[in-house]
Amino acid sequence: MAGRKTTPLKDFSLGTHRCSVDLRLEKLSMVPFFTDLDEGKLTAINQQFSAAHHHADETIYHQDERATMLRVVVHGAVKLVRHTMDGKDVLLDMLQPGDYFGNFSTTGKAIYSETARAQTDVCILSIRMSNFRSLLNDYPEVAVAVLDITADRLQSSREKIRHLTTLTVKKRIAHILVMLSEKFGEQNAYGLLLQLPLSRKDLADMVGTSSETASRIMSDFQDQDIIKTGRQWVAISDINRLADIAKE
Repeated sequence: MAGRKTTPLKDFSLGTHRCSVDLRLEKLSMVPFFTDLDEGKLTAINQQFSAAHHHADETIYHQDERATMLRVVVHGAVKLVRHTMDGKDVLLDMLQPGDYFGNFSTTGKAIYSETARAQTDVCILSIRMSNFRSLLNDYPEVAVAVLDITADRLQSSREKIRHLTTLTVKKRIAHILVMLSEKFGEQNAYGLLLQLPLSRKDLADMVGTSSETASRIMSDFQDQDIIKTGRQWVAISDINRLADIAKE
């Protein structure tokens, strides 16, 4: 159709997509605390998870709801958003297949500290925390890995707070783009294309600024041939320059 907008991004629609056993095992093996398990153990653990599909922009769970599930992304992308007291949204993270999210607590009294929303159509694996606690008892190596990963996440959270409070907005946006390129980057004719829909508001929410400021900085980056952009997509033309800006 003439005049129809095109995008270099993949088609993330679910269509006939299903979370096949092979795909489930592949993505579960990418979860940090399952990485060292053999196929037999992964197969047994997979049976504890249930699959669910969500369409783009659909909420998976809400902040402050009782946290009962641990989840793993199998297909598509998920974003985690925290709602602040002054009514703003802070975009905490973008998740790709193999990433986990939800509740890690074993107390049974935890609440979700963020809202999880489908950035694209997604397939998600979920396990109830009561079942996950049983896994920790059955597989001590998983329990040890969970402890290590929890400590790493705490350090990462502290680093994010430092970025939001000490770096300029320009450096923050450069840092976020470099981080997203490591997770979602795919080399093609446009450059290092971030394979997920990414709006100016998404970027603004990740760095704690306004959409207008994020748009101005992204336009500056484009004028300097550091990035290419279109409707909800970003490709990085000069990753080294972007990394330098993040560190300047």
